[in-house]
Amino acid sequence: MSKATKRKYVVKEVMEEYVVPSEQQQVVRVSYRSPGNNLHEVETALAQRFLVSMPPKYRKNIWIKRGNYLIVDPIEEGDKVKGEIAFILYRDHIKHLKHVGEEEKDDDSDLFVNTNRKNFEYIISDSESNDEMPEENAKCGSEEEPEQ
Repeated sequence: MSKATKRKYVVKEVMEEYVVPSEQQQVVRVSYRSPGNNLHEVETALAQRFLVSMPPKYRKNIWIKRGNYLIVDPIEEGDKVKGEIAFILYRDHIKHLKHVGEEEKDDDSDLFVNTNRKNFEYIISDSESNDEMPEENAKCGSEEEPEQ
């Protein structure tokens, strides 16, 4: 396979495939330091920093910039290099992952609550005593008390 054909298939795979990370994979962001030799320093959501390596199929075909997001496979035996890039996430991939995350989340606690309206609680009782009004409450308000 020629270099141009290989590049075409690799770019097509990266741009058109939509991947959801597995349980052992993690999503990381490329930080501002790149030591070279196809190594990139990344940062997790918990502010942990470590190096990841770029697999040979991406080298000289796909470019990674600072701030890009990646899906990384962990490497257990690595001291400094603790992962290998499994997938590069672009804008469309991130939108897809957010959409998938919203579908999985059934919790309504983050829905918008209108604070401009008062919340009322209505209590409905089944007792018959509420139907009858006591005599003192049955007086009409138009009666005036004699002045003294």
